[in-house]
Amino acid sequence: MVTEIDVIFYPDQSTECECPFFVVPLSAGFPSPAEDYIEGKLDLNKHLIKHPSATFFVRVTGDSMINAGIHPGDILIVDRAIEPDDKKVVVAVIDGELTLKRIRIIKGKVFLMPENEDYDPLEIKEEMNFGIWGVVTNVIHPL
Repeated sequence: MVTEIDVIFYPDQSTECECPFFVVPLSAGFPSPAEDYIEGKLDLNKHLIKHPSATFFVRVTGDSMINAGIHPGDILIVDRAIEPDDKKVVVAVIDGELTLKRIRIIKGKVFLMPENEDYDPLEIKEEMNFGIWGVVTNVIHPL
């Protein structure tokens, strides 16, 4: 299945969710008392959303972007204010269908590249109704 956009959400900037922020690197080995290193509170809206009025969230379906770390059911943070340069992961619309791919510009031609060897690149042709909705800035998924 091609990776597609399942649901679109807009961020709620009226809320604040500040969580404790630890300033020391986290070791995956022997535990250390962490309470001594709490610097303050961290609001993820401030760190993950650079352009609030141009940002939205999408939930993806499909597996064409799994090698980019994007899995079915993940939520992506997408910023429409960022320029969709070469090699960025983008939400694109092709003939009315939303899709998620890495944009590549090769010898003046635009391609949408999957990150799964089971899928072929898609060259954007002049006759296609094509546009970029935004650039993916972050991926949220459970472990």
